[in-house]
Amino acid sequence: MADKALVAVRHIILTLCFWLPPQRRKALERWLRGREEFRRLQRADWVLVSWGKSGRTWLRVMLSRAYQLRAGLREDQLLDFDNFRKLDPSLPAVFFTHNNYLKDYTGNQESKAHFQGKRIVLLVRDPLDVAVSQYFQWRFRMRPNKKFINDYPADGTELWDFVIDDKAGVPRIVDYFNGWMRAIPELRDVLVVRYEDMRADPQKILGQILDFTGTPCTEEQVAAAVEFARYDNMKKMEQSTFFKGSGARVRPGDKDNPQSFKVRKGKVGGYRDYFTDEQCAHLEQLAAHLDPMLGYRSPAV
Repeated sequence: MADKALVAVRHIILTLCFWLPPQRRKALERWLRGREEFRRLQRADWVLVSWGKSGRTWLRVMLSRAYQLRAGLREDQLLDFDNFRKLDPSLPAVFFTHNNYLKDYTGNQESKAHFQGKRIVLLVRDPLDVAVSQYFQWRFRMRPNKKFINDYPADGTELWDFVIDDKAGVPRIVDYFNGWMRAIPELRDVLVVRYEDMRADPQKILGQILDFTGTPCTEEQVAAAVEFARYDNMKKMEQSTFFKGSGARVRPGDKDNPQSFKVRKGKVGGYRDYFTDEQCAHLEQLAAHLDPMLGYRSPAV
């Protein structure tokens, strides 16, 4: 069954099951979404795994432009699974996932066994910066149903309460990254990419990702892709809804509210702008058991 057909089936099933108790309907929707993701995972050439607000959109734009330059494609399309492969078979189908709903379908709550045999790029970022950025995503961009099926805090929750929340804040993000680090030995090919390193030298990191995933580009193409995705250009593209058919992925929730933009700040260590020294110390303590192999210290790198 095609991806669009599966999505249509999900909507039909959920409409017919509107009478179910909320928790059962939530479980059903998560299972159906997991089934859709599992189908894509099986057909993907490689997988990009991240927690939300870890720099994935920026990396997606750089990858999109690199592939466009490699194959001579137009620049106003955003990589979305296999849309580029349909235009040029030499380009890969890339599955972007948070591994959120897959576990509901596969039953692998802790294990990452469903990723075995896939080449994986694991994108990580300082959990403290992630938690703050995720708050603004949740507050200004996230749909109510997405909040419900993912157990986000109640509307009206303030920033501090959000970032220390066990299900959405720093503790949850640390557990997520640690879980992936524990899973690496059972998987075949995993490249760990730190957002902070990508900010420091995007051309180097993008080149490494392209080489690792089997679709190398020239140095000139990589440099052009990085230039295309620079911060100020990303902001302009979001304001003008430059990418055709990308939906709300690269579009502000409210053009008059800078906090509602997908491309917001991207600052390393930016969490310190929002909290007192005492609060920062508490957050750093929450992140203290982050796997040291990731190379972070608390506070941020």
